[in-house]
Amino acid sequence: MGSNYLTEPLAFLIQVVFDLLILVVMLRFILQLVRANFYNPISQFTVKVTTPLLRPLRRVIPGVGGIDIASIVLMFLLKTLELVLIMLVSAQAPQLLAAMAIAIPELIGLAINFFLFAILIQVILSWVNPDSYSPLTDLLHSVTAPLLRPAQRLIPPIGGLDLSPMAVLVGLQLLKMLLLPPLQMLTAGLLL
Repeated sequence: MGSNYLTEPLAFLIQVVFDLLILVVMLRFILQLVRANFYNPISQFTVKVTTPLLRPLRRVIPGVGGIDIASIVLMFLLKTLELVLIMLVSAQAPQLLAAMAIAIPELIGLAINFFLFAILIQVILSWVNPDSYSPLTDLLHSVTAPLLRPAQRLIPPIGGLDLSPMAVLVGLQLLKMLLLPPLQMLTAGLLL
């Protein structure tokens, strides 16, 4: 009874801690990709938290074409470790290959959710305090602009209302619904 009672809370804590760390690494990767302002306090925090983990990886994994491959590898390793730890806590035999396979769709889903929430938060902030500057709004704009800009070209504002965030949110949700199930089935097929 005792071990079953603690299994779910412990698995939940492992997932929260690892996913928060993965999100910080993902944020750093995305900020580098969109060439965001690294003097922003949130960017500085992201760099300080992730540098100790990325520095050793960067010695052996170089970037390619401006893409920080070490960050991608770190996210993959963290997600794999998270899944292995959850297997251990759940009294399952840890399967490294299974964890590695499951990590891929999990990370893709996390990335899509990251953009969904970034756009949603940006929209809410634009309603609450439309013309204010803050480090958060600056970063949100940098992160979401590559997704929103093409939609804004296709869907001009109607009566001063920008509907492009809604179109991008619908597109991201559709992407999630169409991309993740086949990837999850593929990884499940690899494990059989």
